[in-house]
Amino acid sequence: MKILVCVKQVPGSNNVEVDPITGVLKRSGIPSKINPYDLYGIETALSLTERFGGTVETITMGPPQAEAVIQETVCMGVRCGTVLTDRRFAGADVLATAYTLSQGIRKCGEFDLIICGKQTTDGDTAQVGAEVAEYLQIPNVSNVLSVEDYRDGKLFVTASLDEKIVTMSISLPCLISVDGDINTPRLPSYKIRKTLTDDSVRFLTFADFGDQDPNHYGLSGSATQVERIFPPEKVSQKHNVEGDAQTQAQTLFALLGQKKML
Repeated sequence: MKILVCVKQVPGSNNVEVDPITGVLKRSGIPSKINPYDLYGIETALSLTERFGGTVETITMGPPQAEAVIQETVCMGVRCGTVLTDRRFAGADVLATAYTLSQGIRKCGEFDLIICGKQTTDGDTAQVGAEVAEYLQIPNVSNVLSVEDYRDGKLFVTASLDEKIVTMSISLPCLISVDGDINTPRLPSYKIRKTLTDDSVRFLTFADFGDQDPNHYGLSGSATQVERIFPPEKVSQKHNVEGDAQTQAQTLFALLGQKKML
């Protein structure tokens, strides 16, 4: 089974500023990490190859320094990875991001299974996985809680659908988006890190894609644009309530009423 996992480099801190003009996050100088949900996707892929055989690769879209997250996936046991990087990709919404990823995946070759994390911690849209599958014209399942089996060219998975847990089969090639309860990700290997080579990561740009229309990428290819984004106000005001439980409850109820929160 040939598996590809989509990963993303996200800010490693909640203390991120927003550019007041462009409305995007200021990522420069902010420590970064692999999107936590993507770690579950990597573990799922590696576990599948341990059970059924095969190889695992990763792919990401971002600035050149996103190479670091690909290297980390290699240290976890992934064979190699690809970074899609080009100034034309900047400012992409989920639709343009999914299209760019689909173009990069087509360039990387054919895969039996593509795995995405449920969502990213910097966007939280949970839309990219399904949109990538749509562009690649392959079936997909979201909110996968476990992969039960693989036989006869089909993957058998358990997934959460709102208030129901269902088990279903999906024919390969396909895409699944995994939830955070699916497994416990393994740690990167220090031994592998010490032997990393340059050929473990490759870079693809706009010039490598089959679709050379710049209007399909970045801001130009985005169906939506952020009108305004801002960090929430931090309020340090506090009120101590003393007395027995009954007194505290009555005082709290009155305060909430005064603030029109009830």
